[in-house]
Amino acid sequence: MSPELEILRQTLRRAASTEILPRFRQAEARTKADGSLVTAADLGTQACIVAELKDRFPGMPVLGEEMTADEQGPLLADTQGGIWCLDPLDGTSNFAGGFPFFGVSLALLEGGEARLGLVLDPVRDECFAAERGVGAWLNGEPLRLARAGDSLKDCLALVDLKRLPVEVLQRLGGDAPYRSHRSLGAVALEWCWLAAGRAQLYLHGGQRVWDWAAGRLIASEAGVASRLLAQAGAGPSRGLSLEPSMAVAAANQGLLRQWTTWLGLPSG
Repeated sequence: MSPELEILRQTLRRAASTEILPRFRQAEARTKADGSLVTAADLGTQACIVAELKDRFPGMPVLGEEMTADEQGPLLADTQGGIWCLDPLDGTSNFAGGFPFFGVSLALLEGGEARLGLVLDPVRDECFAAERGVGAWLNGEPLRLARAGDSLKDCLALVDLKRLPVEVLQRLGGDAPYRSHRSLGAVALEWCWLAAGRAQLYLHGGQRVWDWAAGRLIASEAGVASRLLAQAGAGPSRGLSLEPSMAVAAANQGLLRQWTTWLGLPSG
């Protein structure tokens, strides 16, 4: 990994050790206007990381999940000079409920795409990282997918049921094509578990840029094939916007074609 990624990895670890782990299993959550939860760990982690980024990378803006849409929109409108995209606590509902699957996600967006991405799982002390065109790593060791099977029935799928269109839910409930599925509740980590080969298929009906920016880059650099679609799968997503996207992914292009075809989603 580059020295830049190592600096960022230590930044995330420091924030998690002081703001997240001490509060786990004793967090009180409140509901935001959009219905999602926020805790003191979300706010404290964001403040901690933003302060360190501004100190180490002066002049580089930071877009955080816990900012308002009025603050976020102008930052996404121009990423040519680079902006940080931060989800300080991905999987807040898990964290607040004592379910040990949550993380911290940070990406550097440049020219409309992610150049660097890191996702830290503080419970397992796993830090996934990637640099576009260079590779992906888990705790500093190169991360490459093992060869997956050629059939959907051999796959373990990560499927978030909550945000999927009714017709997709009906198909999945009737005769799902995979061996089994899990719903884990932390988008950035789900992308990383795909990258690590812990599942071979993925489907999520509505994730925002701070959810997927780092994790999808890590998955891509490890060899995962994926597509972002407009919600309900009507067509390609708008990319770097505040609108949620449907994500569909698989361990290789052949499985992705089979998966999108079975789901009735656009494949090209």
